[in-house]
Amino acid sequence: MKKIILFSLLFITFLFANKPKEVLLLHSYHKGYIWSDDISKTIEKELKNFEDIELTTVYMDTKRVADPIYLDQLAKLYKQQFQKRNFDLIIASDNNAFDFAINYHTYLFEDLPVLFCGINNFDKAFLEQNYMKKYMTGVVEQVDLEKNFELIKDLHPNLKKLLIINDTSKTGYAVKRDLRPIIKKYEKDFEIEYIDNLEIDRITKKVSNLDENSAVLFVLLFKDTTGKYFTYKQSFKQIRKSSTSPIYGLWDFYLNYGIVGGLLTSAIGQGEAVSKMAIEVLNGKKISEIPILEKSPNEYIFDYNELQRFNLDVSKYLNDYTIINEPSSQYKEVTKFLILAILIILILSIIVVTLRANIQRRLKVELALSNRLEFDKVLLDTIPNPIYYKNIEGKFLGCNLGFANLVNENRDQIIGKTAFDFFTNEVASKNTTIDKELLKTFSTSTSEFTFYTPSNQMKHIILNKAVYKNIDGTVGGIVCIMDDISERVQQKQFLIQQSKLAEMGDMIAAIAHQWNEPLVELSALVQDIQTSYILNELKDIEVNDFVKDSMVQIKYMSRTLNDFRNFLKPSTKKKLFSISKSLSEINEIIGKQVFYSNIKMNFNYKNENEELLIYGYENEFKQVLLNLINNAKNKIIEKQLVDNKKGTIDINIQRCVNFNTIEIIDDAGKIDEKIIHSIFQPYFTTKNDGTGLGLYMAKVIIEDKMRGTITVRNEEEKVIFSIKLPHKKV
Repeated sequence: MKKIILFSLLFITFLFANKPKEVLLLHSYHKGYIWSDDISKTIEKELKNFEDIELTTVYMDTKRVADPIYLDQLAKLYKQQFQKRNFDLIIASDNNAFDFAINYHTYLFEDLPVLFCGINNFDKAFLEQNYMKKYMTGVVEQVDLEKNFELIKDLHPNLKKLLIINDTSKTGYAVKRDLRPIIKKYEKDFEIEYIDNLEIDRITKKVSNLDENSAVLFVLLFKDTTGKYFTYKQSFKQIRKSSTSPIYGLWDFYLNYGIVGGLLTSAIGQGEAVSKMAIEVLNGKKISEIPILEKSPNEYIFDYNELQRFNLDVSKYLNDYTIINEPSSQYKEVTKFLILAILIILILSIIVVTLRANIQRRLKVELALSNRLEFDKVLLDTIPNPIYYKNIEGKFLGCNLGFANLVNENRDQIIGKTAFDFFTNEVASKNTTIDKELLKTFSTSTSEFTFYTPSNQMKHIILNKAVYKNIDGTVGGIVCIMDDISERVQQKQFLIQQSKLAEMGDMIAAIAHQWNEPLVELSALVQDIQTSYILNELKDIEVNDFVKDSMVQIKYMSRTLNDFRNFLKPSTKKKLFSISKSLSEINEIIGKQVFYSNIKMNFNYKNENEELLIYGYENEFKQVLLNLINNAKNKIIEKQLVDNKKGTIDINIQRCVNFNTIEIIDDAGKIDEKIIHSIFQPYFTTKNDGTGLGLYMAKVIIEDKMRGTITVRNEEEKVIFSIKLPHKKV
């Protein structure tokens, strides 16, 4: 049964992993309308390279009908049509589809991301008002009217009249709103007549009456005042046929039909921009992270035939533009051919000379390369650090003599093998994981591990790794330089023990304090038993009580010796241990000495009733605590010689997110700011008989060995040592 359930889960996961992404392209207008067709073709072209994207296109046909009843019926139709479809993304093309997607988003496309393109008169506030900001982004269609007016004015310095032709569609109204301030600005330079309320015959008649000092700005004309519908070609061709004046436009789909050109809005540009956004969304990017492209991708484009017809030269006024239908003369073709032939002959001659030179150079390079390889081999073998390099599969391709000696193998026997052939599974597995991560990130890595050589010698090694590439740019594998730090580790351990021994004076004094009371008690007990014996009053019960009380004191003294012995013993492995237990053992060793020094030591656990653990070396950690508490105690004793006041040492213990924090705070006065940043340096001391190793080794233990941090700061007249250590393996 378990196998069937597991197989079912794997099968369902496989199905969903291969499920195609579904995109719905919602057009405001109809198929055959060149603006919509160009956007569709561009989106299809951009998405066809992605096999897992399925594109569905529907047309709302709102050029012909767009009343509220129709839109409501259309929404019901789509609800039924798409009830079994699970779309991942909606693309709305032009204003009517944009408004439809917003108004019916909850009904049809609840929680689905929506991209838009071809939107005129766009206002960001509209999305916020309809609570669509987190669902929608896209590309704004913004015709640059003022630059087109400037272009017409520059190309026609004697212009007396500009006739603007528009319709009353939604896009037409949007353009009309933007035209009002522009018309007001330029009406002092020439007469401007705006029409959007005439039938086609009256419009053509008006155009035919224009003189040579006039021009036409053709915006849109899909429906005249009689309600007659036109395709973009039908209306424009009638206007073009009647006009003897140059006609300028705002959209690129009127090119090749008789407009001179202008700064044109491109459906292809809109389609490319929204396709890039769609791919980002389908790849998992949040739609709220994709900014709205408010600057429309417009371009200056002109028809060569129309420029020649009206004797216009745009190069005087523009630097960046495109001209279509420009013919190539026979002279230009011949010139191009001759230039091309000469270039080919010249290139071939250069190739021949170059090849000959390359042959000679190649012979020299091969000799130099052979010499260099021999040199590199000797150089690598001279370097004492073990070095190897391996391929992306983890197999050794080569190494120097140092690595061969480390693993006690011949170089020929190493090539082709993996780390599992020379190191333990734990070490090899860890390094394999590091290598895989490096090959993904193409970065560098430094890691440390310990292993035993074939001669059973323990080695501490630091590995410095980096990815290398082949000459063709492909990843070749990983090169590693190993640094044997065994002696340095032993030296550090020696310094730690030396630091411990430096604390022995204080430790012996602490033990003396610890043993003082039990010795007094034992002395009193011995005298009592002697007196009882002399007076013949000694009874069995008194002997038993004497033995019992003596053993209590002896056990206490024995426990003190055990704590002292455990403190001196170095920790060999990291482990999880209790902070409170370590502090209790330190208190057993030094607590009474602190008390008799007229110092109050407080242990403040911020997380009550919770056992706080540390991952690291227990005895070395206790060494750090002892060093810090002893330093605080000695400072307070020095201060007491001056003011004879009782001192305080506060030890605060608190759990943090990834660390446990221990603060040792004393009130013996702050550290001079000139030296506070130097106190962790080796051999730095302010004491006449100090070694300068205590705080340095504290930093080595906490930061190097236990991967934590230790810092110091002044706060008013107090000094705070702060230790942060991980409470789990890092």
